[in-house]
Amino acid sequence: MNFPIEIVLSVLGVVVAVATFLRQFVFPGYKRIGFRVQMDTPVTGQIQFPAAADPDADVTGALRNLQTAATPNGEPLTLRNLSLALVRIENAGSLPIVWQDYTSTDPNIGLRLSFPGREVIAVAVTELQGVDPDDLGPNSGIARRTEGEGDTFKGVVDLPKVPMDRKGHYKILAVLNNKNNLTTFKDAELTGLRSLKAYPTRSSSRSWPLIGLSVFLLILVLVQLGVALTRTDPPPSYCADGNLTLVGSTAMEKMVREVAENYETHCSGADFTFDFAGTSDGLRVLDKPEQAPNTVAIGEGPKRDTFPDLFETPFAVAPFAVVTHPDLGIADLSTPQIQRLFRGEIDNWAMLGGPDLPVVVVDRQHGSGSRFALEARLLDWQRPLYQPEFCAGRSRLVHCEVGSTAEMAEVVAATPGAVGYLEATTVGEGLRAVTIDDRTATKNHVADRSYPFYSVEFAFHDYPGGNMPADSLAAKFVDYLVYGDGRLVVAEFGGIACLELAKRSECEP
Repeated sequence: MNFPIEIVLSVLGVVVAVATFLRQFVFPGYKRIGFRVQMDTPVTGQIQFPAAADPDADVTGALRNLQTAATPNGEPLTLRNLSLALVRIENAGSLPIVWQDYTSTDPNIGLRLSFPGREVIAVAVTELQGVDPDDLGPNSGIARRTEGEGDTFKGVVDLPKVPMDRKGHYKILAVLNNKNNLTTFKDAELTGLRSLKAYPTRSSSRSWPLIGLSVFLLILVLVQLGVALTRTDPPPSYCADGNLTLVGSTAMEKMVREVAENYETHCSGADFTFDFAGTSDGLRVLDKPEQAPNTVAIGEGPKRDTFPDLFETPFAVAPFAVVTHPDLGIADLSTPQIQRLFRGEIDNWAMLGGPDLPVVVVDRQHGSGSRFALEARLLDWQRPLYQPEFCAGRSRLVHCEVGSTAEMAEVVAATPGAVGYLEATTVGEGLRAVTIDDRTATKNHVADRSYPFYSVEFAFHDYPGGNMPADSLAAKFVDYLVYGDGRLVVAEFGGIACLELAKRSECEP
């Protein structure tokens, strides 16, 4: 089956979409650090309890323990300037993070957590998972400091190079002083990385827009693939519906059956029946008073004068072979030697350098296309008239006839001293095909006429005037055989399509 390009592209799209999803979310295969600010808010909030309207309430009492006398710089600290930030630092990749993954030039600092416009008053480390507590202890290098002035002022928490298991994390709780009385806080920043990628994450490490895009792409491609697979394309132009009976040469039966099977593969409305009993029998099926419009005969050689009302179309040239019993040991015969054998002038194989065995000539019945090819190509129509005798059931044979190619192969293989002939592609085990004039039955030798034993193959019909209806299955099938892909099957069976010959006249009788 030949898949259209849209199916190939659809399958490729599915593979890419699934591979992208797996690479991004299931098997990332690389290292990265994520951080998420889970809380960043002023200590006092907008509404305080006990309520300020209660004259007996001490509004600041509930928050008293959060106050200190002064900032680290000795400046007075007021409760309204305090804020709390909780930042989660996590391993957002699929591989563990080790000390060597941090490439900061400072041996003690791996990351810098910054809070623009605010100073860090105090730091606590909470909720360690997949992290050794000693890696964030007092001697680890964790520290707080300030940088810059004015608009560039920021509080900084220096974080050490902390190894983290896959899915490991820890949290930094920072008490911040809104030194510049900012009305809004700028986002926290995590910097200091080179080889590792740091990016903000949310409560879910999944990128839902990307997941949604991947699912949408997958659904879209699957729908496209389904449409492509279920779409019914119009049949090829050479297709026609109906039933066609194919009759004729037994030598060509296997080849014709395969051509018909290939035709049916592409043209589901066509159906074939077969009745191969010989070229003459096939022609007689057509040569009846009643027309056989749904029948085509296939045979070797032209229709001859016996069937003047039939019409023929040549489609190929096929090599034939002279075959002998394998025990004879005869490898080559010249054309004159073959003529003398089939004319009865040589009656013992010893006359040709073979064993002392009588020659048994196995012939096809009169009217056979194979016999026509033998008499036309090798015998020049010169041979004695034999009394027709069937080969079956006779103990003493000199000359006998068979009705089919299969019978020819069977009798020659079973009869010591036998010689016969059949289409070269049908030579099987138990037979020996001899070379003729030191030439084998190949397409090249037939094409250059150095091998003399071949036949032109024809398709026959009985449509009046020779004009088959253009849309009929008979016309379409013959065109498929002559001009279409049927020629490929002809080539597989050793034939040469007439269109491939240098001269079209070479495909004439």
